Amino acid sequence: MQDYVDIGRGRSARRVYGLHQIDIVPTRRTRSSHDVDTSWRIDAYNFDIPVMTHPTDALVTPEFAVEFGNLGGLPVINAEGLWGRAEDLEGALQQVIDAAGSAEDDLTGTLCSGNEVLQKLHAQPLDVDLLADRLQIVRDSGVQFGVRVSPQQARQLAPAIIKGGIDLLIVQGTLISAEHVHRDGEPLDLREFIGSLDVPVIAGGVVDYTTAMHLMRTGAAGVIVGSGETTNSDSLGIDVPMATAIADAAAARRDYLDETGGRYVHVIADSALRTSGDVAKAIACGADAVALGAPLAAAQTAGGKGMYWPSTAAHPKAPRGQVRSTYPREGLSLEQVLFGPTPNPWGEENLVGGLRRSMAKCGYTDLKSFQKAELAVRI
Repeated sequence: MQDYVDIGRGRSARRVYGLHQIDIVPTRRTRSSHDVDTSWRIDAYNFDIPVMTHPTDALVTPEFAVEFGNLGGLPVINAEGLWGRAEDLEGALQQVIDAAGSAEDDLTGTLCSGNEVLQKLHAQPLDVDLLADRLQIVRDSGVQFGVRVSPQQARQLAPAIIKGGIDLLIVQGTLISAEHVHRDGEPLDLREFIGSLDVPVIAGGVVDYTTAMHLMRTGAAGVIVGSGETTNSDSLGIDVPMATAIADAAAARRDYLDETGGRYVHVIADSALRTSGDVAKAIACGADAVALGAPLAAAQTAGGKGMYWPSTAAHPKAPRGQVRSTYPREGLSLEQVLFGPTPNPWGEENLVGGLRRSMAKCGYTDLKSFQKAELAVRI
């Protein structure tokens, strides 16, 4: 039963919950974490861990993509990022890092310097051939990977990207609907668009039951819940706490499963997930997998070298998300970030190891059963 409260005369609002407001309740049975299976299968693709990357150049260089894929996750490359705009990708990333670092060191400087450099770099034209060459590096490694396009550019970019060979297409905006309407072009009907493609599509983000259901009906293999690691609440006033958003999307998944007689659509949580506890709570709320951004920025192979920014930070008019330093510890391998070992007791490292232990402490050995864990709400 949904809970509504009056916020003034004639205006009410739904009471919703963030991940920090809920906790997982263990059962009487516990297991060894060695017995826990964290594998995730979506469409025809199998992954050892239920984690994909947020599609940002702050993380996903070709080297990072290959390493992340070899460690069992799904790397997602931003087709509209710097891979296809900067001949010297490493040099371009260093420009962003230097600008943001200088602003942090200079108390009189602007904290948006990194965003300004990103905007200038993204103003360069997108070279599809350059993008294809860099995608080929990942393809030649043999890892499975996804490529992200925005709803605005999906119709234009997807055919060439798919022709070059990718595993999954991610159609992702800050928020998305089943039909993206814009004044200067033909609306993107996702049902028609997805039906015309030869690769599975993950689409998002959404924050409510109705939109999640609409996206599932387009034929998407997965739906992203959340708007990514952006400052939406500050810049747009839009935000829905993730515990409620995930639970609503999971309810849409259940109803759509009944509606279609068995078609299962995956729910992927993509928001400001910071710790292994956040990952565990997201899955316990109903997510099949998570998309991580800032927590992976500590890895040596991450493009930002300790700096992080979401894909929306480069928007030419309304950047949402800041180039910032996110992590105090340096020199970590990606394997340490995901699997440990670590001296850090706060869940910021050994992200998958923490998930395994949470599942084991609650007596669950696979992700689907862990979605049924009992939850408690903090008042």
